[in-house]
Amino acid sequence: MSEDILVNITPQETRVALMLQGAVQELHIERTLSRGMTGNIYLGKVVRVLPGMQSAFIDIGLERAAFLHVADIWEAKAREGATTAPTPIEKLLFDGQSLMVQVVKDPIGTKGARLSTQVSIAGRMLVYLPQDPHIGISQRIENEAERESLRQKMQKLVPAEEKGGFIIRTMAEEASETDLQMDIDYLRKTWANISEQSKAKPAPSLLYQDLNLAQRVLRDFVNDETSSIQVDSRENFLKLQDFAEMYTPSVQSRLVHYTGERPLFELYAIEEEIQRALGRRVDLKSGGYLIVDQTEAMTTIDVNTGSYVTGRNFDDTIFKTNLEAAHAIARQLRLRNLGGIIILDFIDMENVEHRNAVLAELNKALSRDRTKISVSNFSSLGLVEMTRKRTRESLAHVLCEVCPACAGKGQVKTARTICYEILRELLREARQFNPKEFRILASQVVIDMFLEEESPHLAMLGDFIGKPISLQVESTYHQEQYDIILM
Repeated sequence: MSEDILVNITPQETRVALMLQGAVQELHIERTLSRGMTGNIYLGKVVRVLPGMQSAFIDIGLERAAFLHVADIWEAKAREGATTAPTPIEKLLFDGQSLMVQVVKDPIGTKGARLSTQVSIAGRMLVYLPQDPHIGISQRIENEAERESLRQKMQKLVPAEEKGGFIIRTMAEEASETDLQMDIDYLRKTWANISEQSKAKPAPSLLYQDLNLAQRVLRDFVNDETSSIQVDSRENFLKLQDFAEMYTPSVQSRLVHYTGERPLFELYAIEEEIQRALGRRVDLKSGGYLIVDQTEAMTTIDVNTGSYVTGRNFDDTIFKTNLEAAHAIARQLRLRNLGGIIILDFIDMENVEHRNAVLAELNKALSRDRTKISVSNFSSLGLVEMTRKRTRESLAHVLCEVCPACAGKGQVKTARTICYEILRELLREARQFNPKEFRILASQVVIDMFLEEESPHLAMLGDFIGKPISLQVESTYHQEQYDIILM
């Protein structure tokens, strides 16, 4: 199946959509003011060592200190060996120490960036490991003959005295020695530059920043199934052409400058798809639907039949809905970039063959996902538990923020509830203070409720406390917000 990549670039952000048969499969957004940091290499300063947690906080120049666990310290692994417990962190690090670190996970929510001292630099076909002298091969290259051929090529190109090692990426499948040599030269030069900067710059300092999103598209996203990469900015199209000529020549012929009058994302209905991806409900073609709820701890996806009814029995309706849902779930995980623990609540199926078929279909649909995924069998409660590696913020966290009215609850108190809260607050205030008058400042809907349905209760309270109560609309207040002024 052919795949198309659409790249929308403006000065403030870059957006990339991966299309498969006309449907959006993945969305990537990178904003100029908040570029992702995964892959960046810093010269950091140890702020605090925590022996009890076997971890340390490292200042890398960000608002929040980053986090380094002893298991991610390469020196500890190298000294003790991978099979034994690492050296205690208090024997490896001390407060104020300068340390070269790499971000392995972006800051998410209130958590700082996750760090490692094992540096890796990604090229198009290879990943360079300056501290680890061995050659590895991606497990996605399954052909044993091809694996052996690549290993022999690398052993020929990399001298035995080479201090660093390489991991051969999936993109290197069937690569020539010339292609591999170009990648090796680029990565060695990049590492030499990083090493020089680490000796000259003070801590904390940025030593190396990964490619921007548009460049990473050419390096990481393009494969044999990619038919075109459309870019809607002429200036950036020319930059990407130069980048491709130097670094990814095989991609150059597929780069296209989009010159249409309609915006690129509007032409392919991606703007509407983004709006749908921010909602809870996902409609299926059959009439069924999914409900996606994302929380701090996990994401739950519930499958419902909705209006879908086949001409056969109910079991068949459930089975077909679950099969369709399996594909929709796999797409939504990629589209929304949902990570961590994910619980799938398929419609209950008594037939064991149907369960196995749905699970097989789910695994098949998930096989196109580049992110590491683990899927369990149906539990005793009929749920499927899975994990998807969290490498960056979800689409909702990138584009949205917590609602100031509901504070993330997803609902607000009714106007009547707020009226009763105000009445209780008035009574408390009247017992403590002796003003001439009370004035209620609230939203229009709450004031309207006091003037209409709740006017008898307000009048009764006014008579009880023996003070006049006036009302004032504050148009800037949301439904739950109010103030009581003592006049």
